[in-house]
Amino acid sequence: MKNKEELYIKIEQVNQKGLADLQQLVGDYDFARYVLKILRIEEPVDTQLSLLIVRVPQLIAGFPQNLIQTPVGRTALEDLLTRKVADEIEKTASYDTAGISRRRLYFTRPGQKILPRSSLVVTEEYVEARIYFRPPMQDGRIMGDDLKELFFGMLPRIANAALIYCNLHEGEAERCVNSMSDADHIRRLLPTRGWVSFIAEQSHLCRVNKGDTPDVHRTQPLRVDDALAKALDLPKAGAVRGFGVPGGLTVILGDAYSGRVELMRAMASGIYNHVRGDGREMVITVPDAIYLKAEPGRSVQRVDLGAFLRDAGDAHSSIYSSPNADVFASEAAATIEALEAGARALLFDESDSSPEFLARDPRLAGLTPAAEQRITPLSTIARRMVDQLGVSIVVAGTVTVTDFIPLADTVLRIANFKVYDVTKEAKKLVTAAPASGAPASVASMVERGRSIVPSSIDPSAGRSDFLIEADDIHALRFGREQINLAGVEQLADVDQTRTIGRILYYAKTRYMEEVRPIREILDAIDQDLSSEGLETLTRTLQGDLARPRRYEIAAALNRLPSLRIARLA
Repeated sequence: MKNKEELYIKIEQVNQKGLADLQQLVGDYDFARYVLKILRIEEPVDTQLSLLIVRVPQLIAGFPQNLIQTPVGRTALEDLLTRKVADEIEKTASYDTAGISRRRLYFTRPGQKILPRSSLVVTEEYVEARIYFRPPMQDGRIMGDDLKELFFGMLPRIANAALIYCNLHEGEAERCVNSMSDADHIRRLLPTRGWVSFIAEQSHLCRVNKGDTPDVHRTQPLRVDDALAKALDLPKAGAVRGFGVPGGLTVILGDAYSGRVELMRAMASGIYNHVRGDGREMVITVPDAIYLKAEPGRSVQRVDLGAFLRDAGDAHSSIYSSPNADVFASEAAATIEALEAGARALLFDESDSSPEFLARDPRLAGLTPAAEQRITPLSTIARRMVDQLGVSIVVAGTVTVTDFIPLADTVLRIANFKVYDVTKEAKKLVTAAPASGAPASVASMVERGRSIVPSSIDPSAGRSDFLIEADDIHALRFGREQINLAGVEQLADVDQTRTIGRILYYAKTRYMEEVRPIREILDAIDQDLSSEGLETLTRTLQGDLARPRRYEIAAALNRLPSLRIARLA
């Protein structure tokens, strides 16, 4: 291994030389307190970022081993340090006389959700940050002084401030790990209590639209009626009061300004842990819950909608396909696709749903003969889905949820961000169950798995074997295709979107040598990511990946315009 003096000499030697001379810098350098690894210099430098690693031995970093004894603790610590590095890098951005940013270093900047990432790794031996950089060039020549400042000024300050335990605020790392450990404890308790989600009292649910920015005009904390409230005893935080959303069929009543919409979106977001101070740290949902919504215009490929839609003429609902699905079919397809991927809890809110999909107005039943009714709404078969498929369903709204009440296990009401159990009162008011014209069994919703035609997953574009780009959380470029993920509510980060593209490419090369069912491919990917980590997805080390769930992977696959399904098993 070379020492830092050798790097300094090399920089002086390449000063004012051409791009090709930059490759001389590749290698490992000992900076005494850490090792700098310059892995590669990408070309062209004006469009491609290069990767370097700052590795601090634990002998210097000094993070207590008890913080990383569990996967949950390690992820929490890695998330904290990722934020620290990102903050320090933000301070390094300088501006020229015209006010144009001259950023040299680039690093993942997480949102409010805590995700397993490839940007920073903590082990028993070292702490490692994977940072992208753009070599300073001017008129095709290397700017040696700027390189020296990058390697001998910026990086040492970042390593010292963000990667050494004694330089963090006292107790900061422990508080982050403890918070995530408590959240994980609740998540493991949910099945034992028969809950889909737990929402702590005083949680702040409000966000602008579906982002992470708090809505300052609607930040009142959630309150829970005494008759509904439960207390959980957490290992670190002690007793926490809140309420559990039961499994089975649950209805949540409340208008659009009651806090209902915020509650449902917080539940959907609760599949992830959140940073301290977010307000949703103690909103915890089972990891296999999916928030489903209408998404008119999306592509659908050979999905069996027979439970929701009757055949008519040449249109066969059992093999429904459309490059531009309507509002009803898009939500019905998303529901079937979620079950195919293995979802165990389905969340619906009428603000994001097709009214026709959720329910049918019984007052108009006499105007339309049963033989002419092609649509079977969710309210008609929700009870059977719960009983026969073993899934939980949560439906929230006012206008379209009446038909669910007679069949529901639980009815909750939210008003002014306070939640009540009104099951008995609601069932007295609404006694008639919706008329059913649906088949007695809904088993076909999960029995008929779909298999992928391998040639329809093509990541190539032009002369490139693969092209994967994610400039936006809801837009993934995969080869020549653009995947619109606007309807995938639970995507949390653009790094997840980018990783999904990598996963589709990985699945294509490793698991699609022949026709295989979607669920089988998802199982294999889950196994690989759990045992080998994100590094298994790429031939070279990457610092911009974040693990998605299998459900978001399946959602992207199902929205790939080129997808073709071989058969329904």
